[in-house]
Amino acid sequence: MYRHSLRKRVAFAFAVCVAVLSVVWGFAFFAAIRLSEDRVLSQQLQVAAENYPAATTNLRGYDDIASLPQALRQWAETNPAEGLYEFEAEELHVAVLSIGNKQPGGIDQLPADKEQSRAFVVFDVAGIEAASSEDWWLLLVITGVVGTLGIVGFGLGIVVMRRAVAPVAQLAKAVADIDLEHLSAEDYKRIDASRFGDDEVGVLAAAIEKTLERINAFVERERYFTSSASHELRTPITVITGALELLEQSELAASDVKALERVRRATLEMKTTIEMFLCLARETDDGLYDEQFLVLPLLSQAIEQQRYLLSRKLVDVEIEQLATPSVCGHPQAFAIALNNLVRNAFEHTLDGQGPVTIRLKEHELIITNQLSALVTNQQSADERQTPTGISSHGYGLGLGIVQRLCERNGWLFSLQVDKTRVAARLSW
Repeated sequence: MYRHSLRKRVAFAFAVCVAVLSVVWGFAFFAAIRLSEDRVLSQQLQVAAENYPAATTNLRGYDDIASLPQALRQWAETNPAEGLYEFEAEELHVAVLSIGNKQPGGIDQLPADKEQSRAFVVFDVAGIEAASSEDWWLLLVITGVVGTLGIVGFGLGIVVMRRAVAPVAQLAKAVADIDLEHLSAEDYKRIDASRFGDDEVGVLAAAIEKTLERINAFVERERYFTSSASHELRTPITVITGALELLEQSELAASDVKALERVRRATLEMKTTIEMFLCLARETDDGLYDEQFLVLPLLSQAIEQQRYLLSRKLVDVEIEQLATPSVCGHPQAFAIALNNLVRNAFEHTLDGQGPVTIRLKEHELIITNQLSALVTNQQSADERQTPTGISSHGYGLGLGIVQRLCERNGWLFSLQVDKTRVAARLSW
């Protein structure tokens, strides 16, 4: 369990990484300095040992140019300024000083008409400084050490940062393991928000866990409703249908026959509506979605079921069959979509404004009906062209349902409205 916030852990990890690298680099530079000091002293001692028993000294002072080594005399005659000079070819280091006449008390005093004289301190580093080849080896060693420290620092940074953001990675993995398309009752338990503590990641994990739990509860309620409603809603319809069949067998007056026919049609419409909403409610229904079925029988059935809407209209139905297509998907959903489209076409075609044209192709079905002037004036501009956003205003609630059924089955539905006609296109 993490007791500190993610922000503090990341800041602490960064500080630890920088501190460790700083200490390592500090020790590395200190070791390099000490190694250089030891090497210089060792080289001086080695030179002295090689000249034993004569005691040689590498550091000498000169107050006269004539006493300087031959290689420095010409340079010294140019009256160089005070400072330090290096002569690589001669392996000499020279310090130039200004000196005057010493008076009691240690005060330098120069005559006004004379320039201050020069003194030279010469350090002979022959045999002490490393050779060029050794410099290259030393540079190679330093480069290797620096590179190694850089790699170690990079690896340390990765390790530290991974540990700092480990809770985020764990939460991401837990969420990635959940199949959002097929949630189960145990999916929200995969999060286990209690293991993330009470920091920012813990708050996020708890929110995701509660959200998934609520979604799971909703899915369970949906399953219960569809399983119960499928029986509870269909039973009264079945009873009414049976009673209507018994009444049809008895002797009835002409007016009663017409009333009975209206009841039968209303019952059929109610049955279709119930099946339509139950089909949409089955979000987790895995059956019958990959069934292969023919389109023509379902189309003929839809036309016969909705033909009563044209009983008092002088409207013909023209079927142009250019192919005998089959569709893969949910046959009941396809039948519901066809019934809605055929019903809309029959219902909104006025007397004498036919025909209703149904064109059946290999991969699409087009239902076209003439549009009355009254309905045309009621449509707004955004309702006349609806390939993606289907508006149900003026054409029944079914178009929105058809759109949802098509989306769930991978079909395409579009509705095109102009001044004279409406064309509903269903593609698969």
